[in-house]
Amino acid sequence: MDNGASSYRRFLDGDDSGIVEIVRDYKDGLILYLNGYVNNIFIAEELTEDTFFKLMVKKPGFLPKYSFKTWLYTIGRNVALDYIRKRKKIATDTIENYEFLAKEEDTLLQEYLREEQKQMIHKALEKLKSEYKEVLQLTYFEGFTNAETAKIMKKSKRQVEMLVYRAKKSLKTELLKEGFGYEEL
Repeated sequence: MDNGASSYRRFLDGDDSGIVEIVRDYKDGLILYLNGYVNNIFIAEELTEDTFFKLMVKKPGFLPKYSFKTWLYTIGRNVALDYIRKRKKIATDTIENYEFLAKEEDTLLQEYLREEQKQMIHKALEKLKSEYKEVLQLTYFEGFTNAETAKIMKKSKRQVEMLVYRAKKSLKTELLKEGFGYEEL
């Protein structure tokens, strides 16, 4: 049983504590996932709020074909892609803002990735192609299956399997460059 799905059902039935549980359980992971699209932790937080707002106001129907988390991350991904499309028309921020945001992002990531090895892996992930970062984030950090990842990324399961293989190979190369020792990646 998916706790997110049961919380969402309770929310739809009028119990507001259901949406509170959803926000509490999925907020941090969704922020980091959406940050991979927008490269701005504050915008990722806003997009996460927009995602939850969409759940509260529009109350889209959830069909248990996929897990609740997969469904929620798909909605979040669509919100981020809509933002990116609109943002292309707006000028970029100043360098000072990026330096400030980078410091804030590091603080959040250190809270989320407390162990030193996870931090090294994260830094190596940043050097990978965006598609590789996304597939590793979804499959390993968020725990999605290949089928769920395929749904979120709008790819076939076989394409995701190949992406995971190539991403792991690329990550291994980056980690070896940094002198990272590991048992098995």
